[in-house]
Amino acid sequence: MTDHRGAPPPEDPPSLPSVADDEHFMATAIDEARAAAGHGDVPIGAVVVRDGEVVARGRNRREADGDPTAHAEILALREAARTLGRWRLQDCALYVTVEPCAMCAGAAILARLPLIVFGAPEEKTGAVRSTVDLFDDPRALHRPKWRMGARREEIERMLGEFFSGRRGPREVEGEGISSARSSDMNDERGQQDG
Repeated sequence: MTDHRGAPPPEDPPSLPSVADDEHFMATAIDEARAAAGHGDVPIGAVVVRDGEVVARGRNRREADGDPTAHAEILALREAARTLGRWRLQDCALYVTVEPCAMCAGAAILARLPLIVFGAPEEKTGAVRSTVDLFDDPRALHRPKWRMGARREEIERMLGEFFSGRRGPREVEGEGISSARSSDMNDERGQQDG
């Protein structure tokens, strides 16, 4: 049986991760980020979680693959779609170390993800809360809930070390990773599916 849009209905309501799960799944995304740095890419990692299990992983591969779209989130979403045999990921959550850009936030919307959790804001290109609020836009096809702050300090330190090793200490501060107030650490907003 399918709904009017052709998607099979979920057998059970999706079991999405709670805030208590965020540290655990973000640690896995951080492992992917470290692997990205190992091949010269900006250390950003992502995992897709379904029913408490990681079903897909991704890490930045823009430099490694010479592909401007090889962002961690895109690669994780592609792997999740292959693994699950469908593009609608309405029963999954995406964990990513850094706030998604417009391309990745758009992909999350199109995949119908109900929840995105990111560790650190990205003040220059983040499209969830920093430069634009794509998930909170009432015109959006779908509006995922989102949370920020899991392992934020660790992620910002990792990114700072990566950029300081490449550019020198003076340029790291303006790199775009937020120096936002610590009160933003556990910022949680979201909208119902619209």
